[in-house]
Amino acid sequence: MEKNGFLEVIGRRRSCYSLGGGACAPDRKVEETLRFLIRNVPSSFNSQSQRMAVLFGESQQKLWSIVMETLRRIVPPEKFARTEKKIDGFAAARGTVLYFDDGSVTGEMAKKFPLYAANFPVWAEQANGMLQFAVWCALEELGFGASLQHYNPLIDDEVKRTFNIPSDWRLIAQMPFGALTAPPGPKTFVDAERVLSFGAEI
Repeated sequence: MEKNGFLEVIGRRRSCYSLGGGACAPDRKVEETLRFLIRNVPSSFNSQSQRMAVLFGESQQKLWSIVMETLRRIVPPEKFARTEKKIDGFAAARGTVLYFDDGSVTGEMAKKFPLYAANFPVWAEQANGMLQFAVWCALEELGFGASLQHYNPLIDDEVKRTFNIPSDWRLIAQMPFGALTAPPGPKTFVDAERVLSFGAEI
């Protein structure tokens, strides 16, 4: 299949865990890219409840310190070395994108359209997933590796206090990104014929 730039970026995107603090692109460029994406990634009823925070430098280190100390309290000491190594790897990255849903917006949409009230939390998750994927691919295009992590809800309260996050924002995921210090591992693929249908023959 002939690929254009868009499909090539999607094909290159991987979960990358060996990350360093090098700047593949200026921090300002990363911020500009995130601003563009959060304005243009779709959401149900154009609710636009997706929210992000991008952390660099001391803030990036503080986030993963919060994760480390939170896990230290619940992971058995004899098993903590592996956890510590993993978190240290995320802390070594250039930055981290935090993904949130603004519950005040999602809740207001449910009130405004009561027939679909139960769907709005689901649609909010879907919109956030589209944003995560768009950012992941955009970071790949800028030369960064990234991975998607989920230490919420364990860290939610401390993250909000530390970074002055509005109380209505619900943390959904964390995406550390940075310069690759080692290539990602190989990716396996399911047989497309098992999961993709082009319609039944008549």
